[in-house]
This record gives sequence, structure tokens and C-alpha cells, in this order.
Amino acid sequence: MVQNTKNVASNKKAYHEYFIEEKYEAGIVLVGTEVKSVRQGKVNLKDSYVNIKDGEAYVYNMHISPYEKGNIYNVDPLRVRKLLLNKREIRKLVGLITLKGYSIIPLSLYLKNGLLKMEISVAKGKKNYDKRQVLAKKDAERRILRRDD
Repeated sequence: MVQNTKNVASNKKAYHEYFIEEKYEAGIVLVGTEVKSVRQGKVNLKDSYVNIKDGEAYVYNMHISPYEKGNIYNVDPLRVRKLLLNKREIRKLVGLITLKGYSIIPLSLYLKNGLLKMEISVAKGKKNYDKRQVLAKKDAERRILRRDD
């Protein structure tokens, strides 16, 4: 079966700020005008995060710009949105985030066979020295590649 996927938005800063441990795919509950706005690519995942409350996962601070032709049907751009995950996955996420320093962050939002899906991950925050080490490593690899050419 061929899967038809189209990336709508991605959180590029997540890979710089966090060590990505595990990835999950979750559905997301949106209203009609939000879906139209997301399909146009007017979504920002930069400062968003996922929290689990009362056994359900929610995404916070995900900004979806109001749809231009939506008038009265538009909702708050920063409203809390529910994620659709299995109970088993939610229990596993709760177990992982109770560990010190772990959090759940969205990595990307994409269309898969006509449905909006969000890729979330359990991640551990990087310290400043970790970021510097990664940058130094990438810089060294670039120099090596440049010498070979």
C-alpha cells in the first residue's frame, strides 16, 4: 500500500534543543477552519509542547493562523488541541516523562492519506555544552568532506 504523505510544518529547532529518544504518530482534533488553514501551511510548532492531563494528551502553544474566509467560525489560534493516541501509548508516555528531564514535543505536522497527523517525540533537553559539541562535530565533518573534494 502506497502512503500519500505531505509535510505541512516541522519543528526544526527541536533537533537543536533536544536529544530525541522515541517518536510517535498521533492524530489531532481540529475544527474545519483550522484544517483549511493548516492545509495552506499556516501553522507554527516552534514553542509548542505536549502535556498529558486526565489520561489524555493535549498540545499547547501550537499556533494555527485564522483562516481568511472563516469569519465567525475561526477559533483562538493558540487554543489547546487534543491528540489522539492509544491508552497504551499514553501510559508509556506518562511513564517516560515522569523521569527527570524528559518532555514531549511535536516534531512535525503532516497529511497522511488525507488525514492530519502529528509526529511527537519523547525528548531530553540539551545543555549548552551539548549544543556546542554537536556544532563542533558537524563543522569537523564538513571540513573533512571539503578536503576530499
